Amino acid sequence: MFPDRLRNLCLLTMDEARERRVKIASAESCTGGLIAALFTEFSGSSDVFERGFVTYSNRSKEEVLGVPGDLIADYGAVSEAVARLMAEGALNSSRANLAIAVTGIAGPGGGTPMKPVGTVHIACARENKAVLHEACYFGDIGRHEVRMATIEAALNMIRQQIP
Repeated sequence: MFPDRLRNLCLLTMDEARERRVKIASAESCTGGLIAALFTEFSGSSDVFERGFVTYSNRSKEEVLGVPGDLIADYGAVSEAVARLMAEGALNSSRANLAIAVTGIAGPGGGTPMKPVGTVHIACARENKAVLHEACYFGDIGRHEVRMATIEAALNMIRQQIP
């Protein structure tokens, strides 16, 4: 289901998290739970992966993660502000001490001139650290490819926040 490069990156991420006793949660929109699925591909992942939230709709972002509806209305679901609050909401709604959040436009439709297909916002919240954010512009490379590229970027951001 996942390419070897992502499987290997996930194993490396889990090893680093396990070594530092870091528990991870995910809050996913455009990846639809694929980050959680990748972590749980491996036996023993419960040492590291605490839980995942699939918050695909705007309402679920509000109800499950506490993202204010007016913020979504002002900035759009695919925005830095929403990604940051998704990560903080996942951290606060779990027993994890690190949370990754992704929200984006995987395509093939849904893009606009201001937010074209392939635009993804990723945020990572860690206890007692500043929330990291990255805006990714993968382009219209295909829905599957945007989602796989998002997972790779998310794993790399998690690794930045583990130490």
